[in-house]
Amino acid sequence: QVQLVESGGGLVQAGGSLRLSCAASGSIFSINSMAWYRQAPGKQRELVAVSFSNGRTNYADSVKGRFTISRGDAKNLVLLQMNSLKPEDTAVYYCAYKRGMYAPGFGMDYWGKGTLVTVSS
Repeated sequence: QVQLVESGGGLVQAGGSLRLSCAASGSIFSINSMAWYRQAPGKQRELVAVSFSNGRTNYADSVKGRFTISRGDAKNLVLLQMNSLKPEDTAVYYCAYKRGMYAPGFGMDYWGKGTLVTVSS
C-alpha cells in the first residue's frame, strides 16, 4: 500500500504561481513514477506531468514551459511548480504513484485525495 498526501493548493490570480507538494509513504518501490493529474469541472481527468525515478519527466503540451515537476531531496516527495497560471488551469490536482515506469494506457496504482487550485482572471 502507498499513501499520498497533497498540499499547496489555493487561490491565485492569473499570472501568479503556486507550488504543489505530494508526499508518498508506505511500500515505495525504487523504480517508480509519480505524476500530477488534474480534473476541471465538467471535464475528464488529464495528465499534467510525470516524474520517473530515473530522472526523466514528461509534460502535457498545455503546461510545457510553465510547470515544472521535480523530486524532493527525499525521493518519495514530488513537487509541481506552477508559474504563469491561467484561469483554465483551475482544477482539482491529484498526485498519483505507479510502481514501475508509467506508460500511456496503463494507469497509475495509487491516488491522493486531491488539492484544489483556483486561478482568478
